[in-house]
Amino acid sequence: MIRVYEVKLAAEEDLGRLREKIAKKLNISPLQILDYRVFKESIDARKKNEIFFVYIVDVQVKDEAKVLRRIRGLQRTPYTSYQEAKHGDKILHHRPIVIGTGPAGLFAGLLLAQKGYKPILLERGQDVDTRTKDVAEFWRHRKLNTESNVQFGEGGAGTFSDGKLTTRIKDLRSQKVLEEFVAAGAPPEILYAYRPHIGTDILKSVVKKMREQIIALGGEVLFGSKVTDFCLKNGQIVGIEINSAEQLASNVVVLAAGHSARDTYEMLAANGIQLKQKPFSLGVRVEHPQELINKVQYGQKAECARLGPADYRLTYQSKLGRAVYTFCMCPGGTVIAAASEEGTVVTNGMSEFARDRQNANSALLVQINTADFTSAHPLAGVEFQRKWERAAFELGGANYSAPVQRVEDFLSDRPTVRLGKVQPSYLPAVKCAELKNCLPEYVFAAMREAIVELDKKLHGFALPDAIMTGVETRSSAPVRIERDSATMESINTKGLYPIGEGAGYAGGIISASVDGIKAAEKIISSYRPSL
Repeated sequence: MIRVYEVKLAAEEDLGRLREKIAKKLNISPLQILDYRVFKESIDARKKNEIFFVYIVDVQVKDEAKVLRRIRGLQRTPYTSYQEAKHGDKILHHRPIVIGTGPAGLFAGLLLAQKGYKPILLERGQDVDTRTKDVAEFWRHRKLNTESNVQFGEGGAGTFSDGKLTTRIKDLRSQKVLEEFVAAGAPPEILYAYRPHIGTDILKSVVKKMREQIIALGGEVLFGSKVTDFCLKNGQIVGIEINSAEQLASNVVVLAAGHSARDTYEMLAANGIQLKQKPFSLGVRVEHPQELINKVQYGQKAECARLGPADYRLTYQSKLGRAVYTFCMCPGGTVIAAASEEGTVVTNGMSEFARDRQNANSALLVQINTADFTSAHPLAGVEFQRKWERAAFELGGANYSAPVQRVEDFLSDRPTVRLGKVQPSYLPAVKCAELKNCLPEYVFAAMREAIVELDKKLHGFALPDAIMTGVETRSSAPVRIERDSATMESINTKGLYPIGEGAGYAGGIISASVDGIKAAEKIISSYRPSL
């Protein structure tokens, strides 16, 4: 096939016109095109009255050699595909164990299962259907299940999110991740779409089908199975303890526990596993009318159905020397209660595939440095998070309602006493408050400065009635489990493979999934599967 760049469709044009656009680009008849597939889609919205979808396409044509000779610079599609790891020679005496079924653990388990290793996946939370009921019970009736919630359970924290599949990493494994998602029921357009996403509604079905595939290949997935201790011998892991009762032997353990498994961090520290502090970010969720974001981003084309709900990504370097930025923007979504510990309020954002809710929301975060922790203990960042989560809980009324403030009030340094036109989406409820009482002073100051400046980039960001909901603390882990860059094993515990967001090596569904695949490859290249 021939790779063709810069094939443009106006925003209002149907995708069915792509064939004739390709033919025009190649100066051939559409009848000469035997087949084509979209490799990548992007949007050019620099001119609001003239917005284009821009495509890279791979095309099969009649008389290919003639077309290649005639058009200078045109080349055949480069061959790029995921290369599977080859089995190693070491004997694997026990089945590999994978702790956690978020993206990292799920993909590590899937690849090991596909290569014949029959892994055992352990998940402290519940299967996605049970977990969904537990989360609904929390959102509706304030009954928090500390082992089955937005953070813990099948699919990890990403299951209750926008299901974003964007990443900045350049790795062929990313394509394998997308292909596996499609094979499990995700929309095929995620293979090429501009800023692809699945949405929490579809993602729940996808992770369930991936679990079923692992089991069909001889693996096991055990829910309600929290790893409470490690069995170590001479610097080598030889097994794990489940629920402070059962022991399971293995000399290969993949640790994909997630960034909220704080008791797991404590267990690791108690066992002498090498940990270190890691910077993270802290802030709030900010909500605007989705209609406003659409008009700002797409101008008169905002009603064009093919464009869908608009998003944004903004950054600012404050005069205080701290980066301020938007994160995990959820078009047409909701702000959700994401606590995993009693007596805390934690927020996150979530969208379904349709992204058809009234509000847009995004995290507005401020850089936190390890010096802010005021302690050298490796888990000092965890305690820092807890401090502000507990402050938000108290400010919200100590009943899991979240504290909220209008942007105008936040900028004027006064408490909010009543809401305006933008209605907050957080459940179970919100309480008008003054957010500086649940934020570090420097975070509050940096955000006040940033909102004014970001409004110059996205007019309407400082909308007086826009809603800020506190607090967001779980954008990334405040801890890194140190590992050898070559083997991906813990630097002081052989056979232990710390991976994903919880280990401090990923930031999002795709990068965490890729990290899981890499760890599985290391295991595959070292060991042969036992019979």
